[in-house]
Amino acid sequence: MSQIERLRIPGDPEWEAASAAVSDAYFPHELSPRDAGGNALDVDVAVTVLGPLRIARIGWGAEVAIHSDHPGAYGINVPLGGVLETSVAGTSVISTSGLATINPPDTPAEITRWSSTCTIVGVKIDRDFLQREACRVTGRPDTTIPEQLDLHSPEGASWFRLVRSIAGQPADDPLLANPLIAEQLAGSLTDAFLLAAVPDDPAEHTRPQPRIVTRVLDAMRADPARPWTAADMAEVAGISVRRLQEGFRDYVGKSPRECLTDIRLHRVHDELCCEEADSVTTVAMRWGFTHTGRFAAAFRKRYGVAPSDIARTRGR
Repeated sequence: MSQIERLRIPGDPEWEAASAAVSDAYFPHELSPRDAGGNALDVDVAVTVLGPLRIARIGWGAEVAIHSDHPGAYGINVPLGGVLETSVAGTSVISTSGLATINPPDTPAEITRWSSTCTIVGVKIDRDFLQREACRVTGRPDTTIPEQLDLHSPEGASWFRLVRSIAGQPADDPLLANPLIAEQLAGSLTDAFLLAAVPDDPAEHTRPQPRIVTRVLDAMRADPARPWTAADMAEVAGISVRRLQEGFRDYVGKSPRECLTDIRLHRVHDELCCEEADSVTTVAMRWGFTHTGRFAAAFRKRYGVAPSDIARTRGR
């Protein structure tokens, strides 16, 4: 089965059926509609599944209250409008557009008010997966996740743009069926969330040495097609993601991701210049590019020509 699948769950006149559909798509819960005489015809759910992470868009079309223990996973609820009032382990968290409520796993949470105009984008991340990524991203064995995330911050805004970009991909996009891409997307989303939600450690001031940057560059050159995430690179370096990014800025003048793109572009260019090269798309995907449009733009910027131009020149 594909690592990424899409479901469209239409509204059902019965609240019980609609609640069951939302439970299947996101988290099991107990639903309490505020208007007992209303119906669930306006309930709407869409979900994107990427292994240990899923993105759900949920709107009830009516004011409701919900109880969930969020078994085995973190639930990050982002209202696109309206109001979401939640009691997380006894602490009141009120989120509107631009704020995200973070529900810890295996912890009682009461959404005391989910307004009728509130549609959320919910990101569910497996507990063990997030905790493992947290160790790699922060370089610390214990990471405290806050109860709310400000999406107006640069890091928060960047993470949510990535969430919406992935959730907005066409369901029939063949790239989404690639398990390597799904793995990379899940890791990238989780790493970006952690960088946005977890503050920098003030005790970690030491700049990484050039040899650490070189170690990561060597690893990327040895396997550029690997679906590298920021946490993967930090694990190779043995430091946190933030320290690694600082090291690359200091010694290379680029981010680790920009360096990886340069390495991949070089490999694609060399292969396209060979007489027996495959199609441009095949070669690009073989070296780790997953978005053909962004790849073509980066290639043209680097070499001054489109990758297809090199392929045509080779065929003469």
